[in-house]
Amino acid sequence: MLKGIIRGNIVSTRKQDALVGAKFMEVQIIENGNVTDKYVVAVDSVGAGIGETVLVTTGSSARVAMKNQNYPCDAVIVGIVD
Repeated sequence: MLKGIIRGNIVSTRKQDALVGAKFMEVQIIENGNVTDKYVVAVDSVGAGIGETVLVTTGSSARVAMKNQNYPCDAVIVGIVD
């Protein structure tokens, strides 16, 4: 699992049918308490907003976090850090 800060929305006018209605977010990764220059695009499953610190799951665990496990995604926002 990764920790990061949402830096922006990713707008996609065309996407795979299973992802229609999904919100894509650009997440800047935090490692060892330090903000890095690494970014990941993740599907937002919790309604997070820009500037919030979030938890991101990747790989096959990301598909399990979605409503339909056949969604073609590799990173999903699964939590907002208080």
